[in-house]
Amino acid sequence: APAMTAVLCALLAGASGAAPARLGGSSLLARSTPTSAMRMIIEDRPRTEEAPTANKVNIPDYVRRILEDPRAPKRRPEDPERVERVRSRAKQAMIDARNIAVSDDDSDAWWREPLNVPVGGRAVTADEPLRVLVAGGGLAGLIVAAACHAKGMKVALFEQASSYAPYGGPIQIQSNALRALQQINPAIYEELVEAGTVTADRVSGLKIGYDAGNVLAGQYEKGDWLVRFDTVGPAMEAGLPPTV
Repeated sequence: APAMTAVLCALLAGASGAAPARLGGSSLLARSTPTSAMRMIIEDRPRTEEAPTANKVNIPDYVRRILEDPRAPKRRPEDPERVERVRSRAKQAMIDARNIAVSDDDSDAWWREPLNVPVGGRAVTADEPLRVLVAGGGLAGLIVAAACHAKGMKVALFEQASSYAPYGGPIQIQSNALRALQQINPAIYEELVEAGTVTADRVSGLKIGYDAGNVLAGQYEKGDWLVRFDTVGPAMEAGLPPTV
């Protein structure tokens, strides 16, 4: 951050006609670009012989001890039978969603008629609960709809897609989100855990993907870990379900 601040200050000074600033022994001329200025910083920065070996270890000993704990959850090996069962359930869920969808022919749907609310509000009763319209049937919209419905609200969900289908990459649900789902609707939670794959038995974190590494944040090479952490340890301590 200090280096970036200095670069910006130097570029601003050059643009305003001030004398070129010096940073790390290199002159940043008025026409210097952020890229060339950053290259000067990198070239002037002392380099060590090689990146610390600790950044290259995939599973540190302290993480390995947690993952090898008998209480730690383990992922079930995938087999054709389980894959077919999960896919069949997903296909049936898509059919169920399509069957309950409201079409333009439902002219008498409750959400088409405005509710006559007197000045000062109305009483919320079992016969006339709160009305909720949810825009978007993605993950967040579905959970909001389920949570409101569980509280007895009258809910309508609007989604532009005509059907659900696999799209994009996988979705990882962390332990705290699973606990929230469990409290909102236990049936949804059970289905997700049954269909999902435990990912808490792996090390999580951030790795350097840039070919040249990152010398400004320290001596890191491509593939080095910036930070590592396990998700199962905190879940076990808090009594939460493992990440799937």
